[in-house]
Amino acid sequence: MAKEFGRNARVSSQMQKELSLILQRDIDDSRLGFVTINDVEVSKDLAVAKVYVTVLNVDEDGKRINVKCLNELSPVIRHELAKRMRLRHISELRFYYDDSFDKGMRVAELLSGLDKQSEG
Repeated sequence: MAKEFGRNARVSSQMQKELSLILQRDIDDSRLGFVTINDVEVSKDLAVAKVYVTVLNVDEDGKRINVKCLNELSPVIRHELAKRMRLRHISELRFYYDDSFDKGMRVAELLSGLDKQSEG
């Protein structure tokens, strides 16, 4: 029987916290905007970590540029992460843009438009 809160979940949770702190305090790159770590999914063997991020107040090109920049900085970020986490091997970091926030805002916008139409 699988554990309810297994090692992968614990590692990904801790990795999300540490990555947030690293991006907030240690990485000083002018190309990066206000980046938020939404989720971290670690593979079963902990070799690869998919890091889902959102960037506020940027257009589509800005989102793409920020994700590209994060992927270029991933060796530096991984090195900082290795200093903070007590693991024998640190996962390879791959950054992806999480569009769930954008989709949620779009749905809310559509629903508010329906409310206005039904009232009028």
